[in-house]
Amino acid sequence: MNENKFIQLLKKGDEKAFETLYNEYASKIYGLLRSYLKEDEIEDALQDVYVRIYRGIKGFKQRSKLSTWIYKITVNTAKNYLKKQKKNYLSLDFNLEKNKFTSKENVEKDVFDEIDYEFILNSIEKLPPLDKTIIKLRDIEGLSYYEISKIIDKPVGTVKSRLHYSRKKLQKIIEEDQNEGNG
Repeated sequence: MNENKFIQLLKKGDEKAFETLYNEYASKIYGLLRSYLKEDEIEDALQDVYVRIYRGIKGFKQRSKLSTWIYKITVNTAKNYLKKQKKNYLSLDFNLEKNKFTSKENVEKDVFDEIDYEFILNSIEKLPPLDKTIIKLRDIEGLSYYEISKIIDKPVGTVKSRLHYSRKKLQKIIEEDQNEGNG
């Protein structure tokens, strides 16, 4: 089914469409929320995300892809939780089915191809929150620069430069972690 038909079913309140949406996005939303929130806040935030999707779908104007709109709701929900809690505790744990983390940029590709996936996830956890989010959305979720810019409210140029510097930071962390492991 194409995205337009799917969105129309969601707008009509079709129960099966919402079930499909849940099945399609639950792990992605959960993983993104984990980039921002503590474990005990995630379930409540996840429910809030789905309530906001349910309430807001009729007003969705389709100026972006459905996934971009959902990620934007997720990031905004997480930010609201952080504001409410007045905490900056962040933890990141990717709940993904991939076996490798690979960069789309050739500069980092060779390094990433040779390193254990779990090792990289542990290294990503050491990055600042925005860097974690950008790397996750671009390199793991495969979103475009434009989609990421809409999700994090930054211009496309900023997303590109942040991604570049985030990857460089990650590469340095990986090299340091490898040296610690070998030394």
